[in-house]
Amino acid sequence: MLDSFEILTTSGVVLWSRSYVPVGASVINGLIRDVFIEEKVLPGASVADDVSAARNPAYKREQYTVKWTGVKDLGLIFVAVYQSLLHLSWIDKLLDNIRTIFVDLYKDQLKKPHTSVVECDFDAYFDQQIKELEGTNQESIHLQDRLTDNDLTPPSSSDAGTDELPPPLPAFLSVHSKTPHSTATSTDVTPIPTPDTSRPTTPSPGHILSSKSVPKGTSRRARKAAGTPVNVSSGDEDLKRTKPTKTKTKKPRRWDADGLVDEDDEVTLDYSAISPNVDRAEDIKTAQLGEVENVDLKTVGTRTGKGEFILKDLDTEVHSILAGANAQKSGSSSTPGGVVGSSLSAITGLFRSAVGGKVLTKEDLDKSMKGMETHLLNKNVAREAAVRLCEGVERELIGVKTGVETAIRTAMESSLRKILTPTTSLDLLRSITSVTNPSTMNPLSPKPRPYVISIVGVNGVGKSTNLSKLAFFLLQNDFKILIAACDTFRSGAVEQLRVHARNLKELAAREGRGSIELFEKGYGKDAANIARDAVSYAATHNFSVVLIDTAGRRHNDARLMSSLEKFAEYANPDKIFMVGEAL
Repeated sequence: MLDSFEILTTSGVVLWSRSYVPVGASVINGLIRDVFIEEKVLPGASVADDVSAARNPAYKREQYTVKWTGVKDLGLIFVAVYQSLLHLSWIDKLLDNIRTIFVDLYKDQLKKPHTSVVECDFDAYFDQQIKELEGTNQESIHLQDRLTDNDLTPPSSSDAGTDELPPPLPAFLSVHSKTPHSTATSTDVTPIPTPDTSRPTTPSPGHILSSKSVPKGTSRRARKAAGTPVNVSSGDEDLKRTKPTKTKTKKPRRWDADGLVDEDDEVTLDYSAISPNVDRAEDIKTAQLGEVENVDLKTVGTRTGKGEFILKDLDTEVHSILAGANAQKSGSSSTPGGVVGSSLSAITGLFRSAVGGKVLTKEDLDKSMKGMETHLLNKNVAREAAVRLCEGVERELIGVKTGVETAIRTAMESSLRKILTPTTSLDLLRSITSVTNPSTMNPLSPKPRPYVISIVGVNGVGKSTNLSKLAFFLLQNDFKILIAACDTFRSGAVEQLRVHARNLKELAAREGRGSIELFEKGYGKDAANIARDAVSYAATHNFSVVLIDTAGRRHNDARLMSSLEKFAEYANPDKIFMVGEAL
């Protein structure tokens, strides 16, 4: 476990630090004095740019080991301290990654002259790297342990020739029964604990003998009636039968032939319905489980100059920074990977026979194009994508006389860009604004209406949960949202959305951004009709976005998928999001 991590300047100013356990100041001071000032310890120590921490020897003082790296131009030193008894294989990578991320985030502040204070919120980035590197290390250790166990554990004689489990042992053993002892031992067999059948040292109330005397020669039945315990074998005392107590059983519901509850059963089955005697606001207030915690928006996203709220993905940001640094180190001389890079030389070789100082025609490229398609299919490229790539390359090469390799690269990049470019806009905020607030300059612009989003997916992947996350994102952008509870099949679906809507409504009221409501009609209703009514209600009450929650269904279930046709006709969603194992 890491004890301490510090980022300091060569002048001794600590810019950022994280301590898990108290570490004496003499450890860091000793590193600065012995390594950087007096240079009397550890030959080869360096604070030059782009030098990995692995190249700097470890500095040991007291019971601690210190690893470091630095940036000479900015005068920074990154120090990690941990116990010498531990072996942290990922500490060098942590130092290198933290150096890259910190410099990328705060290089503008660090390059200012006479800078001694840097305003940095670096905790989240550091925690992300610690979690990621420790998780990777734990997975490798578990994998190595499993491989070691499989290699070193000798086969058991009991497992030879069969995969069946041994027969179960009897629950209780008689005192006079003899347990066979086997001289063979095996390292992979865990001994089964012997049942405790001995007589307890302290007698329980059931084992106390009655003081009532019974004359000798009395029959067994008479002794039993007199309360004297009958002779039993050792270990049977715990088997005394107790008279089962009667527990109150749940009264079953009574259903008629049509599948409905009998009229005399007044118990409500639809728990999503709100009591008519209680005001809706009071009912929601009573159902509150507690006060909703405040959300720190800085940890969720950032707001642009136009006021738009953009979600923040810390992992993506960190990986992007590290990937950019690695790409900059590798330089332009490295060969690009993927289909365009690694397979480019192989694909180019297929066209050598077609190049002979003449203008290429379709007939000249037939054989080469078939070879290219086969090569892409062997590389697990989908057939549709492979055909489109080949067609794009063929169009670019027809009529070309020289520069075939350049033409192939350009054609493949253009074809891949067309395949990967979505046919609809990915700017959700812009799409919503164009529908809810169309331009008034164009007389042909449609009338404003709510933007409808439908959430679909199989059972249990997190449709309702991710719908609430999407609603939070839209609330931060001042939209008026209506959630339509169209999952009328799953028990608790309406109640789940009600809790999400209540919490989001309270957060929106605190921050004064947007508003949200829930449109519900309970269970057992037609989901398509509920969706249609929700869209009509949203249009009447000037809602900006309608988020429709649907029941989970598999794509290979024809009966459930057919109901989506009616749903699409009635709701007419502008955007359909499919959630696939997003939890």
